[in-house]
Amino acid sequence: MHRLFVLFLVLVFIYSCKPDKKVTTNQPEVAAVRTQPENQETVPFVWEGANIYFLLTDRFNNGNPDNDVNFERTNETGELRGFMGGDLEGITQKIEEGYFTDLGINAIWFTPVVEQIHGDTDESTGNTYGYHGYWAKDWTSLDPNFGTRKDLEKLVKTAHKNGIRILMDVVLNHTGPVTPKDPVWPEEWVRTEPTCQFSTYENTTACTLVDNLPDIYTESNEAVTLPDALLAKWKTEGRISTELDELQLFFDRTGYPRAPRFYIIKWLTDYVNDLGIDGFRVDTVKHVNENAWSELYKEASIAFESWKKKHPQLVLDDNPFYMVGEVYNYNISNGRTFDFGDKKVDFYNHGFKSLINFELKQDADMDYESIFKKYNTLLNTKLKGKSVLNYLTSHDDGQPYDKERKKPIRAANVLLLTPGASQVYYGDESSRDLTIEGAVGDATLRSFMNWKDQDSLPGVKNTLAHWQKLGKFRKNHPAIGAGKHNRLSKKPYVFSRTYIDDDFKDKVVVGLDLPKGKKSLWVKGFFGDGTKLHEAYSDTLIEVKNGKAIFESEYDIALLELVQ
Repeated sequence: MHRLFVLFLVLVFIYSCKPDKKVTTNQPEVAAVRTQPENQETVPFVWEGANIYFLLTDRFNNGNPDNDVNFERTNETGELRGFMGGDLEGITQKIEEGYFTDLGINAIWFTPVVEQIHGDTDESTGNTYGYHGYWAKDWTSLDPNFGTRKDLEKLVKTAHKNGIRILMDVVLNHTGPVTPKDPVWPEEWVRTEPTCQFSTYENTTACTLVDNLPDIYTESNEAVTLPDALLAKWKTEGRISTELDELQLFFDRTGYPRAPRFYIIKWLTDYVNDLGIDGFRVDTVKHVNENAWSELYKEASIAFESWKKKHPQLVLDDNPFYMVGEVYNYNISNGRTFDFGDKKVDFYNHGFKSLINFELKQDADMDYESIFKKYNTLLNTKLKGKSVLNYLTSHDDGQPYDKERKKPIRAANVLLLTPGASQVYYGDESSRDLTIEGAVGDATLRSFMNWKDQDSLPGVKNTLAHWQKLGKFRKNHPAIGAGKHNRLSKKPYVFSRTYIDDDFKDKVVVGLDLPKGKKSLWVKGFFGDGTKLHEAYSDTLIEVKNGKAIFESEYDIALLELVQ
């Protein structure tokens, strides 16, 4: 009996060790599905190829309904122009649930969360509150509608634990509008006219972006005193001594004059110093004299290194502080400079590693190779050493690509496979409606995230699955966004990307518009015969034979990576 039992155990052991995964040769029918382990620790994070998720804090996920109404913000507003409840806790919840990881996101940019004006504005587009975060009242505190300092700290820590970087959206050039509840800042701090004309450097920088949006004198080096209203607010909140002492230390250390921009630079970089924020997305870059951005970057970098020294166990890698700028209407074809009409400025020389590229939505319907080759060429010539952040939809671009959401798969392929960093605007992955009835202007782009659609609509489920597969592949392979592009085959369309940095080398092959069923991808000269590959989209193992990767799947896309 004992011998039979031993024999039984041996047979079980032998059976359990039998390989259950087959490698395809030139017989596609033997292809087997398998799960490719992700060795995230061996994949370096590269900002040039990042997959960044951009969301409106108030419109993404409501993690704490108890903070939905503050400062008596109860007036009726225009459609989608009031607070709707999204907050920092809601973002953290989705990180913990794995939503961003499943989508292949490795950085999150959310709209500003500093305290907003308390009142609302009566605009032609409808009564509006500062739900979007761009109408600052106090840069030193968070708006309770978005959450608390502890909420922000938890978000950053949770993101970092999941390998996700955090970009704060920062505004330097203006305060919020003037309302009965929000007096104008002192005249030595802000100008209230003229309104910008955008035809010269002067009438783009030394002016108000729109009417009733007081513009900070960012070009001034004249010392100013703090506004009485801000001092009174700090006193009521019991932190006036702390704030004043910290300002004294900042100006003593830096030697900067107490000019308006330096106060705000101090307040913004405090979040980096205290919380380990990884980078800034900078708003309205072209409306500020460029030297201010160099100063912001300098102080943010000092703050980031200070945080790293204080928290060595929490440091993700040795990437420096990152700044990406919104120079409205900057196009990658222009290279490093932006033309004001009478002056050209290279913002890349003033602290920016990357600029948001407004051109991809215009290129998106060109054939894939034309898009990829164009961006590969520009990023390796005019913009070598720098990068762009590509997008197709956004919070303030009234002419997005595929506004009707009729081509979500095409949008994913273009956005996530084009060289450069990618900006996924919340709901791109689930075809969130951008044509809201009754919404005027950019409000139509800012509806609440369509979570229910992801569970109830088959079309949305399939779209989301595609964005997830493509996003994960991009995240796992810096070569996609930061590597060199080369076409391997015209028909079927197959291309390679290669990224090399010191000892790390990443090689991938992608096929698009492929026939469904049996596929034969030409990889000769890139992957040698006998190379074992994993096709990530269909989760299939392949072996290269006669310069080809031959396999079978029901999809028209192939994502080939080396088997680890």
